[in-house]
Amino acid sequence: MEKQNVTLSLPRDLINRVKVLAAEQDSSISAILERLLSEYANHQDGYRQARQDHASLLKNSFELGTGGSSSWGLRIFSYSEL
Repeated sequence: MEKQNVTLSLPRDLINRVKVLAAEQDSSISAILERLLSEYANHQDGYRQARQDHASLLKNSFELGTGGSSSWGLRIFSYSEL
């Protein structure tokens, strides 16, 4: 996979902490950021797909035989009525 350089501005103390962690893991800041950003992107992709799947289910919902109306009356209560 082709890589591209990016410039980040991060707090100095965070960079120092991550440098230590990277050294302890025999890794690099770049490798840690790559792993974390990849996990984040995969998580967001999964969330987006689940949202699309649920929207599709709602759009193509099951026929419940009610003709689109409920047999119970919907009443919205105010806070003082509760």
